[in-house]
Amino acid sequence: MSGLAVRAAAAVRSPQGRAPGDRPAALDYYRDLLTPFGEKPDEELLNRGAHVYHRDLADLLVADEGVGRSRPELLIVTHALPDVVPFTAVAPHLTDRLGGGAANFAIAQQGLAAPFTALRIASAYHRAGRAAEVVLAVLEQTTLPTPFPLDAELIDSAAALVLGSDAGSDADADAGLRFVRAYSAGSAADALGEGALGSDLGDDGTLLVLGPWVTEDLPERSAVHRVAPGSYCTSLWLALADHWQEWSETYRRVVLCDTDPRSGRSHVALFAHGEG
Repeated sequence: MSGLAVRAAAAVRSPQGRAPGDRPAALDYYRDLLTPFGEKPDEELLNRGAHVYHRDLADLLVADEGVGRSRPELLIVTHALPDVVPFTAVAPHLTDRLGGGAANFAIAQQGLAAPFTALRIASAYHRAGRAAEVVLAVLEQTTLPTPFPLDAELIDSAAALVLGSDAGSDADADAGLRFVRAYSAGSAADALGEGALGSDLGDDGTLLVLGPWVTEDLPERSAVHRVAPGSYCTSLWLALADHWQEWSETYRRVVLCDTDPRSGRSHVALFAHGEG
């Protein structure tokens, strides 16, 4: 059965920022946004931020050769935190950098669930014959008008996945890591249960990748990769971008799992060889 497999990926961490050039416009925007809720923007917090725009992160992802040569038919930008100056439509900008032919949109206001939602949408587009190649970008900038509501030190970061059709592969092993399914539940243990993913996560061919927000005790696994703190929503995808080739050669299944600390829901994505 044809599916979307990882063909290329890129990761960006702590890029150089810029001077806050649109500061007055941003302050006016944030005042209008926060005043109805009895809050006001923290000017000192804004001034000491790195001011890495979503557009900057997108351009750095495209600079990677594997991502830059992609010509997707669908492009999805996801983020859990807002842009510094939210006046740029980043999905069309990124599409223009990648040939200009992709249907494109952004997914936000879902916390760290957004990339998981994007994978399900990409898979549906592919099954419908509407996208043989997909680019998924996960963006996170940390210059905010109010303090981040969790006790965490975050860095500016971004990851991109190029997902291509594995139709016509001579063997399942040649198809690479194929996206199989994504699922969410009230806890990591429930999300990783056999009924949720339909697979035995205890076998030696499975790697479990846990995001930094998974804090509950889980059953022992034969292979676990824990992602270091530093991100709200990009952590799993940075790790996948860094290691997808190595993991594809070593494991039959790669399971990504993280828990949104704001909602408490856990999210899982399964990539595998030879599973429909």
